Amino acid sequence: MEKFRRIGVLTSGGDAPGMNAAVRAIVRAALDKGVEVMGIYNGYQGMIDDDMKLLSQRDVSNIIARGGTVLYSARCDEFRYEEGMQKAIANCKKNMIDGVIVIGGDGTFRGGTDLSNRGLPTIGVPGSIDNDVTASDSSIGFDTAMNTVVQMVDRLRDTCESHARCDVVEVMGRTAGHIAVRAGIAVGASAVAINEIPFDEEACIQRLIAEKKNGKHSFIVMVAEGNGDFAEQLTKRIEARTGIETRFARLAHVQRGGSPTLEDRFLATRMGCKAVDLLLEGKSNMVVCQRGADIVAYDINYAQTADRMYKKKLTEEQIAALDPTVRKELEDFCKMRADSLEELYNMAYRVAR
Repeated sequence: MEKFRRIGVLTSGGDAPGMNAAVRAIVRAALDKGVEVMGIYNGYQGMIDDDMKLLSQRDVSNIIARGGTVLYSARCDEFRYEEGMQKAIANCKKNMIDGVIVIGGDGTFRGGTDLSNRGLPTIGVPGSIDNDVTASDSSIGFDTAMNTVVQMVDRLRDTCESHARCDVVEVMGRTAGHIAVRAGIAVGASAVAINEIPFDEEACIQRLIAEKKNGKHSFIVMVAEGNGDFAEQLTKRIEARTGIETRFARLAHVQRGGSPTLEDRFLATRMGCKAVDLLLEGKSNMVVCQRGADIVAYDINYAQTADRMYKKKLTEEQIAALDPTVRKELEDFCKMRADSLEELYNMAYRVAR
């Protein structure tokens, strides 16, 4: 522990409710161990620009309930190149930073790996409303985003009911359907469309027609983003085929904002404390994850390989090059995640009938 006089913390990528709770936990857990914390502003860009500040307990008071990130976030193309990375590392050395905790998604973790590989110990904490960090059951911000969707769709439902309409609602998630499926179940959607599972549009149309005949006055179809204008075109086809007045609603970035839920504050606090413990134990190049009721840690390279395998971004050659034992473990894990999502997807349709 004597090695760590000071650690850095940054947030990167899309903001997520609960990031501030994680920053607060990291600062307070480190100070409790006698280690200083340097806040790095604007993600990796702040590392390059030397935009940093020592954080006290007072600096992180009353931020646990705030959405967004007090450390800000920014894109940084310069960090993709060796010159930019070396500038960032030089500034960390200049500021006597012995290790870094990075909060964000898979792109943030790739940057963390670059730092670790160049001698600066780094731990990743998953902060993403999309819940698309495959190695973790949940990521910071996911629960709040789902609750925001439910609250907004409940309001849309009131208008749908009053005018006997259908609303096709597009929610965020990038290429992941977790928000759409879970929020779809929670709002009683008539149909859910996600990227991971083929969508039966004809079955959706026939279900809406049947529900209308049975006297139903309001209809919600939940669609995950990531397929261009699919949701908008589906809106037009539903109205043409069913005769139900249909509107399109894209909830967009409002899903990223707002005060984090208890679940996200609690998860962020547990993950932040775990990240500090890992650094002070001399660990590096790891990502903190939730598995069931536990907070665990995986090698970032392992977590990223699992992520790429689950999202079908690995080539056959890359899969074949994996150690057979590791490959089997990853394949089983990815199947478990896919089966879990499919189970929820099927449930959405069972309770919609």
